[in-house]
Amino acid sequence: MSVWAELTGQREAIAVLRAAAGVDPGRAGSAEASDSPASAPEAGGAGNAMTHAWLLTGPPGSGRSNLAFAFASALLSHAGPDGDEATDRQVQARTHPDLSVLATEKVIITIDEVRELVRSAQYSPSVGRYRVLVIEDADRMTERTSNLLLKSLEEPPERTVWVLCAPSDADLLPTIRSRVRTVRLTVPTIDDVAELLVHRDGIEPALAEQAARHAQSHIGMARRLATNAEARARRDETLDLVLGIRSISAAVLAAARLVQIATDDGKAITAERDAEEREHALRSLGVEPGGTIPPALRAQLRALEEDQKRRATRSLRDGLDRILVDLLSLYRDVLMLQLGSDAPLVNREREAALGEIARASSPAQTLKMMDAVAEARTRIDANVNPTLALEAMLATAVPAVAA
Repeated sequence: MSVWAELTGQREAIAVLRAAAGVDPGRAGSAEASDSPASAPEAGGAGNAMTHAWLLTGPPGSGRSNLAFAFASALLSHAGPDGDEATDRQVQARTHPDLSVLATEKVIITIDEVRELVRSAQYSPSVGRYRVLVIEDADRMTERTSNLLLKSLEEPPERTVWVLCAPSDADLLPTIRSRVRTVRLTVPTIDDVAELLVHRDGIEPALAEQAARHAQSHIGMARRLATNAEARARRDETLDLVLGIRSISAAVLAAARLVQIATDDGKAITAERDAEEREHALRSLGVEPGGTIPPALRAQLRALEEDQKRRATRSLRDGLDRILVDLLSLYRDVLMLQLGSDAPLVNREREAALGEIARASSPAQTLKMMDAVAEARTRIDANVNPTLALEAMLATAVPAVAA
């Protein structure tokens, strides 16, 4: 089966990367990077279809990482641009000797992590056609960290390929952008995502369509909503809370509850993994479960706990952002109803309640609320206290829902 088979909604981007993966490494030069949209697979001609550094951009949930690893599989395989099953299994397990991956679960990518990756880039491929280095969420690098990566992009070792992933090329330094070839992903359609859930995960079609619609074509979130009843319940509670606000005091209480929902959602994602990591660390240090940890080993466990705390911080922020995106979909639906648009509703199941809000408020009020949600996202990303940011946002909602 082709390594591209389970990707959805990115036909043009796949064409660009598949063509590049088909170039013989001996003919693949470090051609000057070009800002090539995915809609032009022939950009640059056959001679520079392959280059040493790529940037895959697209909105969250568009499948950037999945496409990056499919590309890595095709580059590493000796079987051609469609790859082979054995190599793909190694890539998916992150165990291929010629693949290095930097995927931070913290708020930022540290300079030490990039320094280690740059060091590994100097090794020649051992079994694959190339050495491939993937950086997920490359937008989480600080300027200093990006400059360290820049040196490696300027003088790439032979048969080394960098694949960076970010929401937008504007999220990276201009000097980085000038040394990579950009492939832009589009937002998959709801039908594409639903079809993927049905065929890949065996989800019932009606649930797959609902999950894809509620996730607004975010592939990862759609899968989670389709396979996790608790995630669906938390989303429903979020929308119910906001629809039920009738006063400032209710807005304050709702803000606290939304933070708790995001916290619970983050714990659901990280708790099991944290426990597994701790158990593995103790086992590797020779400590029996429940046994006393020798003082000499406590520093190593503290380092693990610090990493887990940083991951929990990012998980909370991601959970809050998911809530705010859901709220944006709610007010987007209200606006569509107010404007008499024929565009399909994201929250179709709540059309009656949304209609009441639409009749009780004006499009200007709805836009004001959407601006407040966007402002809350910006404040939380800037490390403002989440509860205060949500209280300020929801206070704006009171006139819209209580008028």
